[in-house]
Amino acid sequence: MNAVWTVIIGLVIGLVARAALPGKDAAGIVVTTLLGICGAIVGTLVGRLIGIYGQHTFASFTMSVLGAVALLALYRRYGTALGSTQT
Repeated sequence: MNAVWTVIIGLVIGLVARAALPGKDAAGIVVTTLLGICGAIVGTLVGRLIGIYGQHTFASFTMSVLGAVALLALYRRYGTALGSTQT
């Protein structure tokens, strides 16, 4: 059940990140979900590096969205170099 919640929350975070950084890209639902999950991981790691979160705590929704926005910007910048097709 934990994996199901991870996917659902990842999808929500990915959708919020795409709404925060609008634009045209070829990312589908799978990429959006992965973007949200990875954004939460990035948000947690950055939060731990700067001392916001402890060893066994996870990022807040805001830090997760900020991490996903950063990854979305990188995806849009370098996505074509990785083989995605943007129109």
